[in-house]
Amino acid sequence: MKKSSESSVTFKILTIGESGVGKTCILRRFVENKFLKNHLATIGIDFKTKTLNINDQEIKLKIWDTAGQERFRNITTQYYKGADGIVLVYDVTDDASYDKIRDWMDQIIHNTQKDEIGLVLLGNKCDMEPRNVTEEQGNKLAEELKISYFETSALNGQGINEAFEQLTRDIMKKKGVGKGQEENGVDLNNANKKQGKKGDCC
Repeated sequence: MKKSSESSVTFKILTIGESGVGKTCILRRFVENKFLKNHLATIGIDFKTKTLNINDQEIKLKIWDTAGQERFRNITTQYYKGADGIVLVYDVTDDASYDKIRDWMDQIIHNTQKDEIGLVLLGNKCDMEPRNVTEEQGNKLAEELKISYFETSALNGQGINEAFEQLTRDIMKKKGVGKGQEENGVDLNNANKKQGKKGDCC
């Protein structure tokens, strides 16, 4: 166990999107493989971890579940600092949440070095009807934003593991982490200091 932990790398991930799109349910499905139909809305910030093994590299994800309510926007902006990746989420049954994705992307651009972080777009609740946002619209928006797109369901798990694995691979590529490189426990949030960015393991 000690050897495994010493060779691991840590990435900070944020989940971003309007309230009620299913961010907490997605995170619970990914980390615990559970779905709770009734739960309280996230107040401010919640936090979970999960470790993936990609290309023989152990990657620890520190995932921050941010509240989507307007009154918490000033809180969540603080948590962009040191982020390595962001999961943008909308609800395919709620076209308003889809329309707000561009606003969230503007906030990301304002608070991060967009080209240095991994990004993925999720169209959640694809198991539900009636849906008001088509898969074609999701793909079109992802192409516009130049990020990967996945249709997901926290209820049955569709697309969730694949989305986080793709995001992790994108971050690894941007950070130069992969097979043949020994990171020896370096937390890349701190490594960002060398690029002039202060790493903040919030």
